[in-house]
Amino acid sequence: MTIKTCLITGTLTGAMLIAGTAHADQDDWPESFTMGTASQGGTYYVYGSGWANMIADELDISGGGEVTGGPVQNLALVHEGDVAFGMATMGPAAQAEAGESPLAPGVPLNNACAMFPMYETPFSITTLSDSGITSISEIPDGASIGFGPAGSTSDSYFPEILKTLGVEFDRQNGGWNDLGGQLQDGLIDVIAFAAGIPIPAVSQLEVQTDVNIIEFTEEEQAKVLEEFPVSEFMIPADTYETLEEDARAVAMWNFAIAGCDLPEDFVYEVTRITMENNDKMRDIHRSAEFSIPENMKYNTVLPFHPGAARWFEENGYDIDDDMIR
Repeated sequence: MTIKTCLITGTLTGAMLIAGTAHADQDDWPESFTMGTASQGGTYYVYGSGWANMIADELDISGGGEVTGGPVQNLALVHEGDVAFGMATMGPAAQAEAGESPLAPGVPLNNACAMFPMYETPFSITTLSDSGITSISEIPDGASIGFGPAGSTSDSYFPEILKTLGVEFDRQNGGWNDLGGQLQDGLIDVIAFAAGIPIPAVSQLEVQTDVNIIEFTEEEQAKVLEEFPVSEFMIPADTYETLEEDARAVAMWNFAIAGCDLPEDFVYEVTRITMENNDKMRDIHRSAEFSIPENMKYNTVLPFHPGAARWFEENGYDIDDDMIR
């Protein structure tokens, strides 16, 4: 053969080898995937469903979001392999790792690995303006308070937070949209939200009626920070039409999680697409402005999936060996 023929043949052979390798790398990838979110009307559902659609389009496989009870259930579903991916706050994640999940007491749910940072979940309170409630201390004894779906982050932590602040209440559960309707119909007095902002159900309420978004006082915030795994947070005034200035709150970080036994290359690609396309993520939900690589440092609970860890380390983010599965 001539040198030219050898070069062409070699190039074609190399291309075929590369294509074959890429195909082989995907042989163990799932044909479809599901992202565990939370109830409709909450940020998890909007963020998770939009993210799943983006990943499905980019990888040309079938995928979508699934309504769940939120972080506590997502950790169990991912651990059991019932869904590939999920969304979780760090409080429930720590409980699951320690075998203290309310869904499986005494059983460590340790087959869920961290994938990438999402955003902080503020704890906030909403009432109707005509309720006359303008502060936490004004919530009357026996008030009916909606805490979101059973097992959600809000349901797991907000009742205890309010008890610590001296509030006595009648506890109600339900999806955020359902609770918004109940609040508007006068069936409940308050909704205690724990969700990324802006919360779709609150934005919808603002359109339909006048609401009060209640902030924590400095003393209330300090007391909650001392008792619970949360951090200081200010809800920006431009989050809702109702707010005239930033509102004091507390918050807990959220991370996307993946089954630890998912193929490394698959999770690497999912992480890469997410972390390198923040503009598309922000189009899905405004809270995704915090879904950036720098915020991976806020996971101190779950080991990272090796595929996710590989992307972070390739891009200059150090992860301790004991924090990689």
